[in-house]
Amino acid sequence: MKKQVFIYGAIAGCIVTAWMLYNAVKCYGSGSYDGSMLLGYASMILAFAFIFVAVKKYRVQHNDVISFGKAFKIGILISLIASTIYVAAWLIYYYFFIPDFMNRYTAHQISELNQSHLPAKELAEKKEFINSMKQWYNSIFGVILLTYMEILPVGIIVSLITALILKRKQSDGSNLVVN
Repeated sequence: MKKQVFIYGAIAGCIVTAWMLYNAVKCYGSGSYDGSMLLGYASMILAFAFIFVAVKKYRVQHNDVISFGKAFKIGILISLIASTIYVAAWLIYYYFFIPDFMNRYTAHQISELNQSHLPAKELAEKKEFINSMKQWYNSIFGVILLTYMEILPVGIIVSLITALILKRKQSDGSNLVVN
């Protein structure tokens, strides 16, 4: 199981990290962040599809039997490995190549909010939220936490769905018809 978890976790991590780096370069260079969030989450779902593959392979290797708990554990471990690769890549890219990313991104978001014609109270609340997220980026622990919060919930949801779909109890033989 450990080997499969590491292999599929690494594959998922590489897929989601490659897309994140491509998207970050594209957005940072152009200053346009339109559609990047949707495509980012789509790449996470694609990468985490390897959870399903790994759990299915494990079940086949164990006489077509796997408990919900075991399936969920495999999924969570793959999610943690992939998420850690993603977070590590983001930390390197952010701190060494685009340290002003959050300033540019929040300025873009606030600019879009100012053009949205929202009521003043709602506009102020949204700006406050954006600025609070920017404050988290003042600490490496804040960056790590926010980046994990971006990807890990997707992995947990995919793990849960996979475990529900693929769980299968061992047949006790009571369904056999004797002639």
